Amino acid sequence: MPSRPADPVQPSTPWWARAARPARPPLPLALMARAAVGMAVPLALGLLTHRLDLGVFAGLGAMHATMNDRVEPTRLRAPRIASAVLASALGMLIGTALQEFRPQGFLATALVIGTALTTTAFVSGALSATGPRGSAAGMLLLVSAALGSGMPLAHPWWAAAPMMLAGAAFVVLLGLPRRGHRRPRADPRARALAAAYDALGRTLADLGTPRGATSRQVLTARLNQLQDLLPPPRSRVPESPRTVRIRRMYEAALAATEAASGLLWAWRPVPPEVAAVPGRLARAVERGGGEVVVPDWQPDTPSRQALDVALRAAAATVAGREAELGTAPPPPPDPWRLRVRLLSRGSVRYGLRVALCIAVGSAATAALPLSRSYWVPMTIAFVLKPDLGSVFLRAVSRSIGTVLGVAVTAGVLSLTTDTWALTATAALCVALLPYATAAHYGLNTVVMTPMALILLQLGGQSGAAEFWPRVLDTVLASAVVLLFGYLLWPERPRHRIEPRLVDAAAALRAYLAAVTAQPRTDPATGTPRTPATPRTPGAPRTPATPEAPVAEVWLRRTAYRALADARQEVRQGLAEPPPTGRLAERWLPATAALERLSGAVAAYAAQIRYGGRVPDPAEVARVRRALDELTAAAREHRPPTRPAARPTRPHDPARSALGRAADELETLLADRG
Repeated sequence: MPSRPADPVQPSTPWWARAARPARPPLPLALMARAAVGMAVPLALGLLTHRLDLGVFAGLGAMHATMNDRVEPTRLRAPRIASAVLASALGMLIGTALQEFRPQGFLATALVIGTALTTTAFVSGALSATGPRGSAAGMLLLVSAALGSGMPLAHPWWAAAPMMLAGAAFVVLLGLPRRGHRRPRADPRARALAAAYDALGRTLADLGTPRGATSRQVLTARLNQLQDLLPPPRSRVPESPRTVRIRRMYEAALAATEAASGLLWAWRPVPPEVAAVPGRLARAVERGGGEVVVPDWQPDTPSRQALDVALRAAAATVAGREAELGTAPPPPPDPWRLRVRLLSRGSVRYGLRVALCIAVGSAATAALPLSRSYWVPMTIAFVLKPDLGSVFLRAVSRSIGTVLGVAVTAGVLSLTTDTWALTATAALCVALLPYATAAHYGLNTVVMTPMALILLQLGGQSGAAEFWPRVLDTVLASAVVLLFGYLLWPERPRHRIEPRLVDAAAALRAYLAAVTAQPRTDPATGTPRTPATPRTPGAPRTPATPEAPVAEVWLRRTAYRALADARQEVRQGLAEPPPTGRLAERWLPATAALERLSGAVAAYAAQIRYGGRVPDPAEVARVRRALDELTAAAREHRPPTRPAARPTRPHDPARSALGRAADELETLLADRG
């Protein structure tokens, strides 16, 4: 019998080690090349035409486009960059207008600029809380408004904003697919699908081992990435045959993932030759299709049979054949979603939070003899971006990264001040930005600071003697954020982790309702399906068409994504000093319990479809009651004090998976703090 898997959520490293540890993302060579060319060409044109002031603003627009560039289809990439850079250009227009038409007198100027930036900060903060794209647009709106209010103006004054748009458009053009590069491997959706199948194969290989839970988390992340590359189809815009096929292969991967989650929860491995099938599917996807043979084996439990059916359906879709997936089209996006989020309590609260920090920062810059006052609000905007993790860690990392970045810049300028050499240095810095952003926020600052300072140097707006005061500006901005954006508006787990846990519990409850509320019926006769029986190896295979409820596949996907978000918030909380890190640690058992419950529901769905089990209302009620108790505990800030019961042997397929899941949850909630 395999050894008992270790609990994957127990922390084993100090918070400061977690905070300092960078990620190790792969080198995004395509993004890095586009970023370098996108920065170098505008600056070079500015040098050649003797309008380096305009070239600097075009380079700034290229940098902002690079910050929001992704390897994804043009349909997604162009709107992502456009929304961010349009907000950036609007902010620059606001900032330059403030500088051009500012009143006479120091106090009047400080009052007008401070009031305008505070108002812009409120809009920026409210927009930032609406989601990832809103976060990027809101941050750049405020950053560019701050820069425009302090940087020397181009001629004419309004030219800065159009030049930023031109630089960003150049980056977009660099990423357009070229004729001859439309191979399957060049399609980011195909690469993401292949990565998801590879992750599925690793999960199957790790079933029944301590690595299983971690492998499933990687699989969920790969599916999240693929989901982002395949937004819901537009009702009036037909999709290309290739997009339709990739979507079908994605849905087949979702069905196989559900079966794998059930097997992971049941602690039951599969034969190595079966675990190798997803890897072969990944290679076939990279080739553009092809037959993949699923070996004949004897699936002896409902979850194993569900996996067998799902793998054969996936092989059929990869080969280009029709297959019964039991899925439905993804739900269309809600056109009112952005408006509701923008006017929500959370958005207004975040807008007030950013506005307060900008108001305090503007007052501080007016009262203190700072040479470049725009650096303070710009830093506040970067540190307060809501989807980059802990504000505390960002403030500290920003200060340390700025010190290192200024040191790097001073070292470069001590070697050369040649404009062409500085242009090449700026291009090198922006080329490193995509990797640095994915690796660590502090490393991102180390790369971005020299790039910004060199742009100022090229524009004749700074000298080497003025670089070190930027460290003081950054420390001041970070202190403002820590005092007025962190301590006054606490970002402890009760404000980050607990809402995520509530969302995850609600998503799991909806998934459970879809699994248990709708009986599977034969579409031809309307009669309940008979349970599928294991097939003898070598016998003819009849098409398997167990009918899932229409919304179940997407409810399951929503639940897994909500769990991934909760897990991410826990990890970020663990990287903060006590008491925040300690409170995050206390929520770890609940996060693990919800993840295990998702696997139990997947195993229960397989028992219903293939094992003939009839949902027991009492068991369903027990799980719902436990979810309600966990939700109430999260809302009342009462984390559990001990972990859920962990299994010591594979699950007996004759016993209800939901019943054992209820036992685990009730153990978790037996003694709450």
